[in-house]
Order: sequence, then structure tokens, then C-alpha cells
Amino acid sequence: MLDILLIICVISIWIASSEAVVIMMGAIRFIHRQNKLPLAFPDNNEQLPTVTVMVPAHNEEVVIAATVKHILHLNYPPEKVQVIVIADNCSDDTAGRLRELKANPQYAERDFMIMERKGTGGKSGALNDAIEFAIGEWICIYDADAAPEKNALMFLAQKSLENPEKYGAVFGRNKARNRNQNFLSKCINLELVTSQRIYHTGLWELFKIGTIPGTNYIIKTELIKELGGWDTQAITEDTAVSFEIMAKGQLIALAPQAEAYQQEPENLTVYMKQRERWGKGNLRVVLDNFHHLFDSSHWRIKVLVAYYAASYFWFLLAVIILDLAFVINIGYFIVQLFVPGVISPFQFAPDVLVYLLISGGLMYFIYVLQINLALASDFGQSTIRNFILSCVSFYTYAQLFLVLSIRAFYSMLVDKITGRQSKWYKTQRFG
Repeated sequence: MLDILLIICVISIWIASSEAVVIMMGAIRFIHRQNKLPLAFPDNNEQLPTVTVMVPAHNEEVVIAATVKHILHLNYPPEKVQVIVIADNCSDDTAGRLRELKANPQYAERDFMIMERKGTGGKSGALNDAIEFAIGEWICIYDADAAPEKNALMFLAQKSLENPEKYGAVFGRNKARNRNQNFLSKCINLELVTSQRIYHTGLWELFKIGTIPGTNYIIKTELIKELGGWDTQAITEDTAVSFEIMAKGQLIALAPQAEAYQQEPENLTVYMKQRERWGKGNLRVVLDNFHHLFDSSHWRIKVLVAYYAASYFWFLLAVIILDLAFVINIGYFIVQLFVPGVISPFQFAPDVLVYLLISGGLMYFIYVLQINLALASDFGQSTIRNFILSCVSFYTYAQLFLVLSIRAFYSMLVDKITGRQSKWYKTQRFG
């Protein structure tokens, strides 16, 4: 019976590996086509839509001025950009820093609004309140720590013009601005580059499926109003609204040149709190949308639900079982050095052991391969140091995902049973 369970887990790992290979093939095809396309902006600025850039900021005095400066200096017609910064329930000097910036004479002619808010709903609530003042055809969201590259908004808008009727949102890529700070930030950079340049790219190339990140994206103003704004009950409001956009028959398009830098956690405590919130939020979104697998929803929604469900439940459970079997066997091996009569409950048949070893090697190979494929497509990231780091991170950083997933699932389960309301956690910023 135990051998059968392990074989099922092995098969699950092979399926997951096959899925990863297919997505990588899609990413390679996209990168190959993208490299042949010339970079060009619209000849006539009249074609460009008006955009309201909204920045939710809760106690962000450390980073907010630099972020808004980046936004005010974007390569986009100033008369077509409205900037709304929401100082949301701030107990620091976020609003004061913004007022100092607005008083600068060079911004006197800019449509720049500072909204001091005392409300509930976290980031979603802040964005929903700001919608009332938005005048742009599209709304652009940047987090308070974002540093969009000069042409980021131009690339997002340009992509929206390719199919304005079908594209309900357009998202770009985010990069770690503090990626060289320490071992943790370097590993986060590998994760970010891989998700942005392999998974997002592959899913868009193969299925025209996209999901908006929390920052560096635009969404039609009329569409988000029609959806009732961002879900204030969702911990990961970006994933939740992605499903709502697709349910409306709209696509979420990828604009790969639209890049923005963001600050990543620099210590383990901050990282664990942030990622546990993300994991818990995504688990809830998957469960809330699981019924789409069995109703008449569009096939893209079904594919996305199946992809998330497999990643967060099926494949993850298989890896946890195999890891537990491996760790327990090591423990029993050590005990047997002192107590020879002790026998491990995981006694593998020779052929099952071979399958386990092959599966572990395959998983490791694909993990390292997809990271280095992503690094090769990002200028300056394909280095010997990053290659070594990708090999080491499988046995260190990647294992944190298992711990975080278990903690997130447990926390979500407690919420469901007790009716406990999830608390919003704001990621700590560093100067």
C-alpha cells in the first residue's frame, strides 16, 4: 500500500515536470518571437489613452517620495496622466512627504492628488475609494515601493491599443531593486525572474492567459467599476480580480517591456509573513473559483483554476509526502547506527527506489533549467554566481515554499472553522 502511494506521488511529479517543460517551451517561443520585434512607440500621442495612476500607501514615508517622482517623470504625455496617491490610515509622515513633493514648482501643472484616508479594507479599500476621483480611461496601479522604468506606462498603454475591445487589463514585469542585498534577496530575485519570464510568458504564449500582479499593471476604468472595485475580503486582491476579469470574457495581456523595480524583503521574518499572506490568499481564491471546473465557464478560467489547484494542492502534496519519506528514512538510518534493530516504516522496493531517485533528479534538473533559461533572457542576470545560486537554492530557499504552504493552509483552515478575519500585513520597507 505504501509503495502504491509513493508511485502515485512519483507519477504526480512526472506530470508536474511535464507541465513545466510545456510552459518553458511556450516561453522559449515567446522570447524568440519577441527578440525579432522592433521597439516603437505610437507616432501620434493622440492615440494614447488617458491614465489615472493610483498608489496606495500605508505608512510609506521611507519610499513614497522616490516612487511618486518616478511616476511623475514617466515618458507619457503629462496632460494624459492623473496621479492619485492614497495615504491610507498613516501614522507616520507619508502625507507630509507627499505635500513636500507636490509643492515643488516643477510639478505645479501636474494633475497630482493626495488623498488622506481613514477607512477599512486595506489596499483594496484604498483603491476603491480612489476610483471615485479617477478620470482616466485606464487605471494604473503601482505599489508604494515601485520604481517603474521610464517607458513602463508607455509599453502598457501601447499593448492595450493592440486589442482595446478584448484586453481588459495589461500587466508588465517586476524586478527586485535590492536583489544583491543578501542571500535571501538574491534567491527572491531568482524566483521573481523565473515567474515573470517563464510562467507568465509561457501561459500567455500558449493560452493567452494572464494574471495581474499587485503592481505595474493597467485596467479599464469602466471594467473595474463594473466589477464593483477590488475585493476588500481578498488577501490577494490581484489574483481575485484576475478571475473576475476573465469571467467577463476579457483578456489580461502581457506587456513584457513594461518593467518596474520593487523592494523585496531583506530578512526572513518579513519574508515569511509576506509569503504566508500571499499563499493563504491564493489558496482562498483557488477554492472560491474551484466550481468553475464543473460549470460552463470559459476554458481559460478552467485552465487557470486547474493550474493553481495542481500547484497549490496536488503537486505540493506529492512533494511533501516524498520529502517526509526521505527525511524519515534518514532519521531511521542515523538511529540504526546506535540501535541496529530499528526498522524504518518506509521500506522501498528496489524498482520504487529507482523511480524515486529518477523523479528527484528530474525535479532538480528542471528547477535549475527553468531558472537559468529565465536568467538568460534578462540582460545581465546570466552569471556564474546566479547559476551556482540556482543550484544551491533548490535545497534551501525552495524548501521554504513547502513550509509556507503548510502554514498558509493551516491558517486558512482555522479562519474557515472559527470565522476569524484575516489581518492585513503590510510588508516592511527598508531605506
